[in-house]
Amino acid sequence: MNRTYLSIIAMTLIVLTSCVSKKKFTALEGDLKTANEQLGKCGESLNDYMARLTACNSDLNALRSEKNIREEQVADLRAQLDDCKIQRDKQLSQVGDLTVMSQGANENMKLTLSQLAEKDKYIHLLQAAKTKADSINLALSANLKTSLKDGIEDQDVEIKVDKTVVMINLSDKMLYQSGSSTLTARATEVLGKIAGILQERPDLEVMVEGYTDNVPISTDCVKDNWDLSVKRATAVVRVLQTTYKIDPNRLIAAGRGEYNTLASNDTKEGRSTNRRTRIIIMPKLDQFYDLLDPTKAPKGGQ
Repeated sequence: MNRTYLSIIAMTLIVLTSCVSKKKFTALEGDLKTANEQLGKCGESLNDYMARLTACNSDLNALRSEKNIREEQVADLRAQLDDCKIQRDKQLSQVGDLTVMSQGANENMKLTLSQLAEKDKYIHLLQAAKTKADSINLALSANLKTSLKDGIEDQDVEIKVDKTVVMINLSDKMLYQSGSSTLTARATEVLGKIAGILQERPDLEVMVEGYTDNVPISTDCVKDNWDLSVKRATAVVRVLQTTYKIDPNRLIAAGRGEYNTLASNDTKEGRSTNRRTRIIIMPKLDQFYDLLDPTKAPKGGQ
């Protein structure tokens, strides 16, 4: 369109040049210049409008994209709202069930509290029994130490309280002839002092354990260290039964062989420590199990 417009003007100028005066020609040239300037401004305006249109289209696309995102968010929120409604209905149903169950739950709670009270009473009974047992064991240990201290070296006897039992460790050199289960005269004397205290407490059981070092032994009478440890424990039990009349129902004989050591067998002193006999004084097992049975606990805290 711009070229057509310019062509018309040019032809007009040619005609006018031939027909009009110089003054008019000059005026027409001024008009042409003005028209060209206006045309340039129109082109600039057109470019500006085109840029604005592009920007508007970009903004429109952005708004459409944001609209889609918002619609998706709204749909997601609606789905969450539906889920919340479902959960609310479930909770209301559960609350209704709990309301129905509350009476039964109260009854169960009362029963549970009653059972806990009984268990608490039983625990106190066990604690009292343990305290009593600890006191008895301490007194028993003191009596043994007093009875055995005369004529016995400290390294030959050890007395200690371990939880619910009193343990007496006796060295083999004091009790037996070397490499055998034959008791010495001194052993009979020591066992007599222990038996005297056992006779005063018929409610206690006695376990005798024999121990050896790891030096192999094999004779006509002894097969190995297991055999020797059992024979030594049995020899002590026989003296307590036959000589000092301790009820055999209270006596237990056990052999531990060369195991459960107290010291290393690599030295002479260590092997001497491991060759020992342990006498364990403890409550009768049936009485101990009675303490663990709530049905056999004393009534009324007695």
